[in-house]
Amino acid sequence: MELDPTLLSRFQFAFTMSFHFLFPAFTIGLASWLAVLKLLWVKTERAEYRTLYKFWIKIFAVAFGIGVVTGIVMTYQFGTNWSGLSRAGGGILGPLLGYEVAAAFFLEAGFLGIMLFGWDKVPQMVHLGATIAVAVGTAISAFWILSANSFLHTPAGFEVVDGVLEPTDWLAIVFSPSFPIRFLHTVTAAYLTTAFVIIGVSAWLLLRDRAVPESRRALSMGMWLIIVLTPLQIFFGDQSGLEIGAHQPVKLAAIEAHWETGSDVPLILFAWPDQSGEKNDFVLEIPHLGSLILTHSWDGSVQGLKDFPAADRPPVAIVFWTFRIMVGLGFLMLGAALLGLWLRAVGRLYDSRWFHRFMVVMLPSGFIAVIAGWLTTEIGRQPWVVQGILRTADAMSPVGAGSVLLSLVLFVLIYAILLGSAVYYIVKLVRVGPEAAEADREETFKTPARPFSLPDASFGSRE
Repeated sequence: MELDPTLLSRFQFAFTMSFHFLFPAFTIGLASWLAVLKLLWVKTERAEYRTLYKFWIKIFAVAFGIGVVTGIVMTYQFGTNWSGLSRAGGGILGPLLGYEVAAAFFLEAGFLGIMLFGWDKVPQMVHLGATIAVAVGTAISAFWILSANSFLHTPAGFEVVDGVLEPTDWLAIVFSPSFPIRFLHTVTAAYLTTAFVIIGVSAWLLLRDRAVPESRRALSMGMWLIIVLTPLQIFFGDQSGLEIGAHQPVKLAAIEAHWETGSDVPLILFAWPDQSGEKNDFVLEIPHLGSLILTHSWDGSVQGLKDFPAADRPPVAIVFWTFRIMVGLGFLMLGAALLGLWLRAVGRLYDSRWFHRFMVVMLPSGFIAVIAGWLTTEIGRQPWVVQGILRTADAMSPVGAGSVLLSLVLFVLIYAILLGSAVYYIVKLVRVGPEAAEADREETFKTPARPFSLPDASFGSRE
């Protein structure tokens, strides 16, 4: 069987990007969580805030480190696999990614050491400032990365000169039509991902009667966060759908598996899209609701896939199902938030063991949802790398399929080791628990404090 280098390069980028995205989706929210904990400690000096900070800073260090390492790989692939994109769009994408490095990565790197090691070594206000600086840095990083990515979806502020995208309006480039809602949607998703991890870990500790005051505090804070953010995220998702309908109608048609243009269209809950037959099998739908959701009008018109050439349509089945995974998890999150609110009202939030088990199960839901959403967004843009301007096949580097396959296999093996090591170490940190933070505090002036130390007798040493 002849290998397709373009398809393999797409697989490689999708794999490395999905793997990398797991970590920023967690550390963006976790950095802000740590800033809140530090601020509350400075204001109240309550022991549980200090304990929680010293517990979660270790987990942050692991996730942040893996995120940085895997993020560097992304930029190299623009040269190794996608030199066509670099030639055509480097004058726009290069500065945007450069701003991300200069404004965000340097800010994070400059204050990360103080944040990790400075609790007992610098004044508390300096340490608070460093923690806030790292949190701000993660948000700035998300801003520039999403600005560059949004330009690929809804390019603006440029002209094409001899096949090269030349900038004409940098404000239009940075704030391309899809950027504002995509930034809000993605950052909110990151905060929700972090919140469900914190809630899940706290629930697990409560099920074992471990670090009860700290776990109750973290559980309560996390539940307040998701009761606010989950409805907000659903609203941002709705607004994102309207934006996609306005600027990328073929993507919206693929997401909803609508083949025919029409008004008063149904909402297709489940189906098996048949792209070659241009139809759906095994359809379960709700009449009228599609137009209402997609256009905010009971009889609004929605374009169908048949309005677009077959060569310009994305893989329908993939985006149809990844979108439903994301939406389904979003409403499951909303259900969890409402359950938690009810349990808080009846005074059972901290002792409802069935709810704690449910929240442990929900711990990875944010990661699954963000990856499903990213796949929907990026695969839904195909076959374009710059929507309507540059096709993915034309953005490829002149590299053989065998070389791409070899590098893909190596990435899978190396990243499997990285992910396995990170998960193993984070699980080990959780098993040790927040109690280890106080052990660290007692030994502060005996041995150097390290973010990866595990002071617990069950593991034999602080390694």
